Order: sequence, then C-alpha cells, then structure tokens
Amino acid sequence: MEAAAVQVLIVDDEPLARARLRNLLTGQAGFEVCGEAGDGPSALAACADTAPDLVLLDISMPGMDGLETARQLAELETPPAVVFCTAFDAHALSAFEAQAIDYLVKPVRAERLAAALDKVRTFLAGRERKQEGASQAAARSHLAARLRGSLRLIPIEDIRYLQADEKYVVVHHARGEDLIEESLKSLETEFSGRFVRIHRNCLVARDEIVELRRSPEGNVHAVLRHVETPLEISRRCLTQLRETLRHL
Repeated sequence: MEAAAVQVLIVDDEPLARARLRNLLTGQAGFEVCGEAGDGPSALAACADTAPDLVLLDISMPGMDGLETARQLAELETPPAVVFCTAFDAHALSAFEAQAIDYLVKPVRAERLAAALDKVRTFLAGRERKQEGASQAAARSHLAARLRGSLRLIPIEDIRYLQADEKYVVVHHARGEDLIEESLKSLETEFSGRFVRIHRNCLVARDEIVELRRSPEGNVHAVLRHVETPLEISRRCLTQLRETLRHL
C-alpha cells in the first residue's frame, strides 16, 4: 500500500509567501498542503484541527512570532516537524534551539526546500519506527481506573471505544465507563492492533465497527455493535479508516 502523503501546514503572515511555498510543494512528491495560517494563534488552531506532520513556519510575524509558536507546538502530544522560513538568517540559533528540522532563508529555492523535506522524511520515518517498536512490546490485558482510592481493572476485550476528555481518557466498556489518566496517543500506539482512530479525540475497537454511515448533511459516522449512538468520523481519519477496514 502506498504511504500516505506528509501533511503540510504553511504559516506566514504574507499571502504571497504562502502562495510561493504552496507552488513549490506541488513539485515535491509525497507532500500535501493541508492548510494555511497567517499568524501564530491561527497556526495552533489549525494544528489542533488537522494534525499536520510538518509546519513550514515564518519567524517574523505580528503578535506571536514563529519561535514562540514552535515552542507551543513542541508541547503537543505528537508535535509536527517544523521547518522555519524567514527573510533573515539572524534567528538560526534560536530556531534550532526550538527543535526545528531545518531553517530556510527567503526567497526559498526549490532545491533548498527539497533538501529540507528529505530531512523531514528521515525524521518522520525514525519517529514511526520508534512508535512501531513500542507497539511491539507486550500489550496489557487490562486498563486500570482509580475510583476513590480503589482500583478497577477493565479487560481490553470489553472496551468499545476510548475518548479523550481534557487530561483524561474516558473508557467506554461493557459495564459502563471510567476515566483513566493516560494519553490517547499512547493507547493508540500500545494497542494499534485492536483500536483504530476515527477522530483526533476517539479510538474505536475494530471489531465493534459494523457500518460507516453518511448523514444527509454529508458527515460520516461509525455505527458500533454495542453502542447506541453512532460516533462522528473526522474527514482526516476517514480515508485511512476505510483502508484499514478493507483489510480486516
């Protein structure tokens, strides 16, 4: 199966600069623009909505600059790779301190962008190998929920779906629901063979899904075997979900 394209968010306060980067990316196989933003706060909101793999980020922007934006991106559960694009080279040291993959000086040349994207491919492939290695470790047979000083064990096979709720995850299972203090991403990595992501805040047991149903408004929901209300599927997850279900 062909690897999914690397999703790229372009962030620059100048529309012409964003358009140039978008045009340059059309010549780069395996990369796809998933959105644009004109400032730091908009970039953070776009990342929350689309979860890009890579952010091409301007440094000099009004309000929250690119360096502060990158620092906040680094705090995400799965932070995107960051490549800075700026008209000045005086920020190079600060850029790499912000864990940037590369640093491009405007006007960005196609060959220089291509070299940066090669570094991004290497970075993302290495992170994926680490995640795969973690998922190959012995998976737990139960999750543990703490209840007023007690401990409730929830068998993995009883779990219908997992839903993020601020710093907790709500475990919906055969006997009801419980809160656990774990991240959805770590659970997805550990139990990748059992659960599939349908939304940035929701994992569903694969064998619970009986139908993908489109509503009159055009939204797609997952109908589960033991859950009365269908669950919304995000557009970002839909293609991969369909592909996963075809190979069950």
